[in-house]
Amino acid sequence: MKKLVLAYSGGLDTSYCAVHLSKEKGFEVHAVSVNTGGFSQNEIEQIQEKAYKMGVVSYTNIDAVATYYEKVVKHLIYGNVLKNNTYPLSVSAERIIQAIEIIEYAKSINAKYIAHGSTGAGNDQVRFDMIFQTLAPEIEIISPIRDYKLSRQEEIEYLIENGVDMDWQKSKYSVNKGLWGTSVGGDETLTSNLPLPDSAYPSALEKEGEEKVTLSFNKGELVAVNGIKNSPENNIEHLNTLASAYAIGRDIHVGDTIVGIKGRVGFEAAAALIIIKAHHLLEKHTLTKWQLQHKDYLANWYGTHLHEGLYLDPVMRNMEAFLQSSQEQVSGDVIVTLKPYHFVLDGVSSPHDLMNAAFGAYGEMNTGWTAVDAKGFIKIYANPSKIYQNVNAK
Repeated sequence: MKKLVLAYSGGLDTSYCAVHLSKEKGFEVHAVSVNTGGFSQNEIEQIQEKAYKMGVVSYTNIDAVATYYEKVVKHLIYGNVLKNNTYPLSVSAERIIQAIEIIEYAKSINAKYIAHGSTGAGNDQVRFDMIFQTLAPEIEIISPIRDYKLSRQEEIEYLIENGVDMDWQKSKYSVNKGLWGTSVGGDETLTSNLPLPDSAYPSALEKEGEEKVTLSFNKGELVAVNGIKNSPENNIEHLNTLASAYAIGRDIHVGDTIVGIKGRVGFEAAAALIIIKAHHLLEKHTLTKWQLQHKDYLANWYGTHLHEGLYLDPVMRNMEAFLQSSQEQVSGDVIVTLKPYHFVLDGVSSPHDLMNAAFGAYGEMNTGWTAVDAKGFIKIYANPSKIYQNVNAK
């Protein structure tokens, strides 16, 4: 039989692919899912059970949470990356690592074919295909949902006809969980004016009042929460548990897709948004204005390229090197107050804080220069404006 690796999530699209490719096309289907966070062991076992019901020959789950953090997430933190100043790239970032892990697995078992359940209208098809083509051009890519232009109802009817009735209509919303956030899609996100209801988000409001949390960073990485040290990826998950109880991190992102159409998606990313904002505040205290200036546009390009599937372009390694280098002094604590539906950054404590009162406090008496020094500086600093106005005065 023809050996094929299927990127399998357990959802409707990939379940259709598993049944169709094994029954109709005669492939030996090896289902693979990549855990980039958000899945319990019980959920992984349920996906495995479902995969075998679809007729796959084998199922493999690859734990890539630490890899995902090391290769992608930490650079998004270094860059304070928010797509369109809103979205922390929760799904687009993890798709890159999933694609790399899946194609490497396909090569390891000498599969000649690889399949995914992406449609022809979204971003994921681009990310998967680009990674697959770049790392293994000899492996043929198969994408039934895209090729057949199938509707959700057509997929459900096909699976029922083939004896697989999993109550596909049960969930009204498409939810994708990961270390760096959860995306939520539904009928409302296909419109421009409707909000997602509270019930669409996976984390309900469980706590009232407020709670103080201290985030400790070392060279830009989150090394402790409330003084308890752990790996950055574990700290992210722990902070997400604390903050999601306050229903923090909900929003809807509107942006340009890679294929040129507008897209709208809901998301819940409590830890991601808090960490990015806390990290950015710490940078404001510890980096020079020119470091902040140049980091800003480079980080924006890094996020854009990552979103569009260009992770393997060498310019990404160049930008990662800059971002990592910029974090040398970004160490200290950030105090955050969690409240229902939002959070507040209270302040920072850092040995590298450039608000050094011994040198001079903003708006107060300085100790580093005299009044004469200040007047001379201002006179010279104004020269470009004075010259322009003098030359062009009428």
